[in-house]
This record gives sequence, C-alpha cells and structure tokens, in this order.
Amino acid sequence: MQIHESAEDYLESILVIGQQKGSVRSIDVAQYMGFSKPSVSRAVGLLRENGYLTVDSSGFLKLTKSGLEIADRIYERHQFFSAWLMSLGVPRETAVRDACRIEHAISAESFAAMKAHFPIENV
Repeated sequence: MQIHESAEDYLESILVIGQQKGSVRSIDVAQYMGFSKPSVSRAVGLLRENGYLTVDSSGFLKLTKSGLEIADRIYERHQFFSAWLMSLGVPRETAVRDACRIEHAISAESFAAMKAHFPIENV
C-alpha cells in the first residue's frame, strides 16, 4: 500500500514522541510538528481508519504493527541521512531539514546500498 509523505511524517513523529515521553496524545503531535490541533485530529483519524494507529479511551495514540514498521523505516532513514550530511560538513539544521525530504524519496534498494557503502556510526 502506498502511503503519503505527510502520513509517514505523522507516524515518525508519533514514534519519536513515544520514545521521548512514553505516551503520545494528539496535542503532543501538534506541538512537535507545529500543526494545529484540528489538522492533527484529521490526520490521526485517517491514520486510524487505515490501520496505522489506535486511539484508546484516554486519547493516547499507539502505532499498530504496520504503523510501527513505516515509522521505524522512515526514522532510520532520517537518522542516517542527517548523520551522513553532518559528516560531510552540512550544518545540523540544514542536514535535518534535507534528511526529512530525502527519507521519503529514496527507494529501499538505493537506501540499502547507501547504508552498505557509507556506514554511519550510532545510526
């Protein structure tokens, strides 16, 4: 199933927030991504409908198996490209911003080849 870049960004954000805080609510996602709460609520609804996350009765978001697989894949790419670009001398802010764009566009085959050719420590 093809998933849109924005959905990947939401899933990745939920993963990161969960790692930082232990639990995630829509307001956490809105603050983290700099989006309005209504925008996040709409996205969460769509992600839930498509089986990428669940929302419990207290409003906590939890990635499903398929949601976690996507979030892990995108986050791994983000970490790799951020670290790689910074190792080339790109300033952190630029590297992180560029990594966010690259992580969605590259194929699995090309990413695997890059990881094999350019091993990055701590990724």
